[in-house]
Amino acid sequence: MTHAAPAVPPAGSADVPPAWTTWRLLPARVVAMCIVELQKIRHDRTELYTRAIQPALWLLIFGETFSRLRAIPTGKVPYLDYLAPGILAQSTLFIAIFYGIQIIWDRDAGVLAKLLVTPTPRAALITGKAFAAGTRALTQAVAILVLSAILGVTLTLNPLRWLGVIVIVMLGTAFFSCLSMTIAGLAMSRDRLMGIGQAITMPLFFGSNALYPVDLMPTWLRVISHVNPLSYEVDALRHLLIGTPGHLLLDFGVLVVAAAAGITAASALLGRLVR
Repeated sequence: MTHAAPAVPPAGSADVPPAWTTWRLLPARVVAMCIVELQKIRHDRTELYTRAIQPALWLLIFGETFSRLRAIPTGKVPYLDYLAPGILAQSTLFIAIFYGIQIIWDRDAGVLAKLLVTPTPRAALITGKAFAAGTRALTQAVAILVLSAILGVTLTLNPLRWLGVIVIVMLGTAFFSCLSMTIAGLAMSRDRLMGIGQAITMPLFFGSNALYPVDLMPTWLRVISHVNPLSYEVDALRHLLIGTPGHLLLDFGVLVVAAAAGITAASALLGRLVR
Protein backbone atom coordinates (compact mmCIF):
# COMPACT_ATOMS: atom_id res chain seq x y z
CA MET A 1 0.00 0.00 0.00
CA THR A 2 1.59 3.26 -1.14
CA HIS A 3 1.15 6.69 0.30
CA ALA A 4 1.14 9.84 -1.78
CA ALA A 5 3.92 12.28 -0.96
CA PRO A 6 2.65 15.45 0.68
CA ALA A 7 2.33 18.36 -1.68
CA VAL A 8 5.15 20.87 -1.40
CA PRO A 9 3.90 24.46 -1.39
CA PRO A 10 5.55 26.89 -3.77
CA ALA A 11 8.68 28.51 -2.40
CA GLY A 12 7.95 31.61 -0.35
CA SER A 13 4.19 31.12 -0.35
CA ALA A 14 3.91 29.97 3.27
CA ASP A 15 5.96 32.52 5.11
CA VAL A 16 6.17 35.59 2.90
CA PRO A 17 2.88 37.41 2.38
CA PRO A 18 2.22 38.93 -1.02
CA ALA A 19 3.32 42.51 -1.58
CA TRP A 20 -0.22 43.85 -1.70
CA THR A 21 -0.87 42.40 1.76
CA THR A 22 2.16 44.09 3.29
CA TRP A 23 1.15 47.44 1.80
CA ARG A 24 -2.21 47.11 3.57
CA LEU A 25 -0.22 47.51 6.78
CA LEU A 26 0.74 51.07 5.82
CA PRO A 27 -2.24 52.89 7.43
CA ALA A 28 -1.92 50.83 10.61
CA ARG A 29 1.82 51.54 10.82
CA VAL A 30 1.29 55.27 10.34
CA VAL A 31 -1.38 55.38 13.05
CA ALA A 32 0.79 53.30 15.41
CA MET A 33 3.78 55.60 14.98
CA CYS A 34 1.60 58.66 15.59
CA ILE A 35 0.20 57.12 18.77
CA VAL A 36 3.73 56.41 19.98
CA GLU A 37 4.68 60.06 19.46
CA LEU A 38 1.63 61.27 21.37
CA GLN A 39 2.46 58.92 24.23
CA LYS A 40 6.01 60.29 24.37
CA ILE A 41 4.67 63.82 24.64
CA ARG A 42 2.11 62.80 27.27
CA HIS A 43 4.78 61.19 29.45
CA ASP A 44 7.35 63.98 29.06
CA ARG A 45 6.18 67.46 28.06
CA THR A 46 9.56 69.11 28.70
CA GLU A 47 10.58 69.02 25.03
CA LEU A 48 7.26 70.56 24.02
CA TYR A 49 7.75 73.49 26.39
CA THR A 50 11.39 74.10 25.50
CA ARG A 51 10.76 73.95 21.75
CA ALA A 52 8.02 76.58 22.13
CA ILE A 53 10.49 79.12 23.51
CA GLN A 54 12.22 79.98 20.22
CA PRO A 55 9.08 80.60 18.14
CA ALA A 56 7.65 82.61 21.03
CA LEU A 57 10.74 84.83 20.97
CA TRP A 58 10.40 85.33 17.22
CA LEU A 59 6.82 86.48 17.65
CA LEU A 60 7.31 88.53 20.81
CA ILE A 61 10.61 90.25 19.92
CA PHE A 62 11.13 90.14 16.17
CA GLY A 63 7.45 90.37 15.30
CA GLU A 64 6.52 93.13 17.72
CA THR A 65 9.64 95.18 16.93
CA PHE A 66 9.29 95.04 13.14
CA SER A 67 5.57 95.72 13.43
CA ARG A 68 6.43 99.07 15.02
CA LEU A 69 9.30 99.82 12.65
CA ARG A 70 7.20 98.98 9.61
CA ALA A 71 10.44 98.20 7.82
CA ILE A 72 9.00 95.28 5.85
CA PRO A 73 6.08 96.20 3.56
CA THR A 74 3.28 93.63 3.73
CA GLY A 75 0.45 95.68 2.24
CA LYS A 76 -2.70 95.90 4.33
CA VAL A 77 -1.71 92.87 6.41
CA PRO A 78 -0.14 93.73 9.81
CA TYR A 79 3.38 92.38 9.97
CA LEU A 80 2.68 90.24 13.04
CA ASP A 81 -0.20 88.58 11.19
CA TYR A 82 2.10 88.08 8.19
CA LEU A 83 4.85 86.61 10.38
CA ALA A 84 2.81 84.13 12.45
CA PRO A 85 2.31 81.49 9.68
CA GLY A 86 6.01 81.77 8.81
CA ILE A 87 7.03 81.12 12.41
CA LEU A 88 4.62 78.19 12.53
CA ALA A 89 6.33 76.69 9.47
CA GLN A 90 9.74 77.45 10.97
CA SER A 91 8.94 75.60 14.17
CA THR A 92 7.84 72.50 12.28
CA LEU A 93 11.04 72.69 10.22
CA PHE A 94 13.18 72.79 13.36
CA ILE A 95 11.34 69.79 14.79
CA ALA A 96 11.63 67.73 11.62
CA ILE A 97 15.15 68.50 10.47
CA PHE A 98 16.71 66.58 13.38
CA TYR A 99 14.20 63.73 13.33
CA GLY A 100 16.76 61.45 11.70
CA ILE A 101 18.54 61.24 15.05
CA GLN A 102 15.75 58.92 16.19
CA ILE A 103 16.57 56.56 13.31
CA ILE A 104 20.20 56.44 14.44
CA TRP A 105 19.09 55.82 18.04
CA ASP A 106 16.87 52.97 16.80
CA ARG A 107 19.87 51.52 14.96
CA ASP A 108 22.15 51.77 17.99
CA ALA A 109 19.50 50.12 20.19
CA GLY A 110 19.00 47.29 17.69
CA VAL A 111 15.38 48.26 17.07
CA LEU A 112 15.89 49.22 13.42
CA ALA A 113 17.38 45.84 12.49
CA LYS A 114 14.36 44.09 14.02
CA LEU A 115 11.95 46.33 12.12
CA LEU A 116 13.67 45.68 8.81
CA VAL A 117 13.22 41.90 9.04
CA THR A 118 9.45 42.24 9.41
CA PRO A 119 7.27 42.00 6.26
CA THR A 120 6.38 45.68 6.55
CA PRO A 121 7.74 47.65 3.56
CA ARG A 122 10.51 50.09 4.34
CA ALA A 123 8.45 52.87 2.81
CA ALA A 124 5.70 52.09 5.32
CA LEU A 125 8.14 52.44 8.22
CA ILE A 126 9.48 55.74 6.87
CA THR A 127 5.96 57.04 6.21
CA GLY A 128 4.91 56.12 9.74
CA LYS A 129 7.87 57.98 11.24
CA ALA A 130 7.35 60.96 8.91
CA PHE A 131 3.74 61.47 9.89
CA ALA A 132 4.57 60.78 13.51
CA ALA A 133 6.89 63.79 13.25
CA GLY A 134 3.91 65.68 11.84
CA THR A 135 1.84 64.71 14.87
CA ARG A 136 4.56 66.08 17.14
CA ALA A 137 4.68 69.26 15.06
CA LEU A 138 0.92 69.75 15.43
CA THR A 139 1.26 69.90 19.20
CA GLN A 140 3.87 72.63 18.71
CA ALA A 141 1.59 74.41 16.24
CA VAL A 142 -1.20 74.64 18.82
CA ALA A 143 1.07 76.52 21.23
CA ILE A 144 2.20 78.95 18.51
CA LEU A 145 -1.32 79.65 17.30
CA VAL A 146 -2.58 80.23 20.84
CA LEU A 147 0.23 82.73 21.43
CA SER A 148 -0.51 84.37 18.07
CA ALA A 149 -4.15 84.82 19.04
CA ILE A 150 -3.12 86.33 22.40
CA LEU A 151 -0.89 88.81 20.56
CA GLY A 152 -3.84 89.88 18.43
CA VAL A 153 -3.22 87.99 15.21
CA THR A 154 -6.48 87.63 13.28
CA LEU A 155 -6.87 83.91 12.56
CA THR A 156 -9.57 82.21 10.54
CA LEU A 157 -12.60 80.66 12.23
CA ASN A 158 -13.43 78.40 9.28
CA PRO A 159 -13.11 74.74 10.38
CA LEU A 160 -12.34 73.61 6.81
CA ARG A 161 -9.39 75.98 6.72
CA TRP A 162 -8.15 74.59 10.03
CA LEU A 163 -8.37 71.11 8.54
CA GLY A 164 -6.28 72.39 5.65
CA VAL A 165 -3.71 73.75 8.12
CA ILE A 166 -3.39 70.29 9.67
CA VAL A 167 -2.83 68.69 6.26
CA ILE A 168 -0.24 71.27 5.21
CA VAL A 169 1.68 71.02 8.49
CA MET A 170 1.69 67.22 8.26
CA LEU A 171 2.94 67.25 4.66
CA GLY A 172 5.62 69.87 5.30
CA THR A 173 6.88 68.09 8.40
CA ALA A 174 6.81 64.74 6.56
CA PHE A 175 9.11 66.10 3.86
CA PHE A 176 11.64 67.69 6.21
CA SER A 177 11.69 64.67 8.53
CA CYS A 178 12.32 62.44 5.49
CA LEU A 179 15.08 64.81 4.44
CA SER A 180 16.58 64.35 7.90
CA MET A 181 16.28 60.55 7.68
CA THR A 182 17.89 60.65 4.23
CA ILE A 183 20.79 62.64 5.67
CA ALA A 184 21.00 60.08 8.49
CA GLY A 185 21.37 57.32 5.90
CA LEU A 186 24.26 59.24 4.34
CA ALA A 187 25.93 60.62 7.47
CA MET A 188 25.61 57.42 9.55
CA SER A 189 26.26 59.22 12.86
CA ARG A 190 24.48 61.63 15.19
CA ASP A 191 27.29 64.16 15.20
CA ARG A 192 27.40 64.44 11.42
CA LEU A 193 23.64 64.66 11.22
CA MET A 194 23.57 67.45 13.81
CA GLY A 195 26.24 69.37 11.90
CA ILE A 196 24.51 69.04 8.54
CA GLY A 197 21.12 69.83 10.06
CA GLN A 198 22.40 73.00 11.66
CA ALA A 199 24.11 73.98 8.40
CA ILE A 200 20.95 73.76 6.27
CA THR A 201 18.24 74.87 8.72
CA MET A 202 18.83 78.61 8.64
CA PRO A 203 19.39 78.77 4.83
CA LEU A 204 16.08 76.95 4.38
CA PHE A 205 14.39 79.41 6.74
CA PHE A 206 15.89 82.63 5.41
CA GLY A 207 15.64 81.36 1.83
CA SER A 208 11.86 81.20 2.14
CA ASN A 209 9.04 83.74 2.38
CA ALA A 210 8.62 83.15 6.13
CA LEU A 211 9.95 86.57 7.19
CA TYR A 212 9.49 88.80 4.14
CA PRO A 213 7.75 88.80 0.76
CA VAL A 214 9.50 87.22 -2.20
CA ASP A 215 9.35 90.56 -4.06
CA LEU A 216 11.90 92.04 -1.62
CA MET A 217 14.48 89.33 -2.29
CA PRO A 218 17.42 89.65 -4.68
CA THR A 219 17.12 87.58 -7.85
CA TRP A 220 19.36 84.74 -6.68
CA LEU A 221 17.42 84.37 -3.43
CA ARG A 222 14.11 84.31 -5.32
CA VAL A 223 15.39 81.30 -7.26
CA ILE A 224 16.18 79.51 -4.00
CA SER A 225 12.78 80.46 -2.60
CA HIS A 226 10.98 78.99 -5.62
CA VAL A 227 12.60 75.58 -5.12
CA ASN A 228 12.33 75.63 -1.33
CA PRO A 229 9.37 73.52 -0.08
CA LEU A 230 9.18 75.70 3.03
CA SER A 231 8.05 78.63 0.86
CA TYR A 232 5.08 76.63 -0.38
CA GLU A 233 4.20 75.54 3.15
CA VAL A 234 4.28 79.16 4.36
CA ASP A 235 2.24 80.37 1.38
CA ALA A 236 -0.46 77.77 2.06
CA LEU A 237 -0.53 78.52 5.81
CA ARG A 238 -0.87 82.27 5.20
CA HIS A 239 -3.73 81.73 2.81
CA LEU A 240 -5.53 79.36 5.19
CA LEU A 241 -4.89 81.16 8.48
CA ILE A 242 -5.11 84.87 7.64
CA GLY A 243 -6.72 84.86 4.19
CA THR A 244 -3.91 86.36 2.09
CA PRO A 245 -3.97 85.57 -1.67
CA GLY A 246 -2.30 82.22 -2.25
CA HIS A 247 -1.84 79.30 -4.60
CA LEU A 248 -3.28 76.52 -2.46
CA LEU A 249 -3.48 73.82 -5.14
CA LEU A 250 0.09 74.49 -6.26
CA ASP A 251 1.32 74.55 -2.67
CA PHE A 252 -0.47 71.31 -1.86
CA GLY A 253 0.82 69.62 -5.02
CA VAL A 254 4.43 70.64 -4.38
CA LEU A 255 4.28 69.41 -0.79
CA VAL A 256 2.74 66.08 -1.81
CA VAL A 257 5.43 65.52 -4.44
CA ALA A 258 8.16 66.61 -2.03
CA ALA A 259 6.88 64.28 0.71
CA ALA A 260 6.67 61.35 -1.74
CA ALA A 261 10.20 62.04 -2.99
CA GLY A 262 11.46 62.28 0.59
CA ILE A 263 9.83 58.97 1.57
CA THR A 264 11.35 57.30 -1.50
CA ALA A 265 14.86 58.61 -0.81
CA ALA A 266 14.78 57.82 2.91
CA SER A 267 13.42 54.30 2.24
CA ALA A 268 16.21 53.60 -0.26
CA LEU A 269 18.88 54.54 2.30
CA LEU A 270 17.28 52.93 5.35
CA GLY A 271 19.04 49.59 4.92
CA ARG A 272 22.42 51.32 4.74
CA LEU A 273 22.16 52.19 8.42
CA VAL A 274 22.24 48.53 9.52
CA ARG A 275 24.96 47.22 7.24
